[in-house]
Amino acid sequence: MFARWRSIQKQQDSLLSHIDNPTARAYLSAQLPHKNTPINEVEFLSLDFETTGLEAKREAILSMGYMPYKDGRISMMPSGCEVIRLNRALTEKSVIIHQITDDRMKKGVALHEALDRLVEAMVGKVLLVHYCNIERDFLKAATKRVYGKALPFLMVDTMQIERRRLEREQQPIKSNQLRLANLRKQYHLPRYGTHNALEDAIATAELFMAQLAQRQQNNTDVRLKDVLC
Repeated sequence: MFARWRSIQKQQDSLLSHIDNPTARAYLSAQLPHKNTPINEVEFLSLDFETTGLEAKREAILSMGYMPYKDGRISMMPSGCEVIRLNRALTEKSVIIHQITDDRMKKGVALHEALDRLVEAMVGKVLLVHYCNIERDFLKAATKRVYGKALPFLMVDTMQIERRRLEREQQPIKSNQLRLANLRKQYHLPRYGTHNALEDAIATAELFMAQLAQRQQNNTDVRLKDVLC
């Protein structure tokens, strides 16, 4: 785990000589939290992407929502919720899932504008997501496309936290048990709408809060290294 943290610091330093974008450079110049930082001292940015599909190499980010979280407190400043303007029509399946029509998509912002604002909000923070495969792969692809290089980052995945807990307790994992809405129900959290990027980012932060509360009830000293994916 330490090697991963150290590797990211090296990547940040190395990329500074290859990237000219000022927002990306500001992100790379800021140190990320050390792996031994107590969890209540870590600043997170809860993040959710809605995408046109599951494969980052072929699909695109359709909308993004994010907001800061630290020590049990959600802040709406700086937060963001943006629809991305794409150079292609949306499929009927995508519109049904995300409720984002072609007309709404065409009124969105360019990827580089939305990404600059997201990366500015990411400075010094650890990303908090539910099911890291989506946000990790699409964020790497987007930053490589816009900045020429994929930016490194630290990420915590609430789905993975729950999977690890069930495996430690040798409990079977049922079909769809680890979905965000189902885990929120399990932790007695209110039900939100689905496939809205900002609402899902808030829902993820609240789930993380409940997961930490459960661990801390068991007198568990949680540090960043314990929850990194």
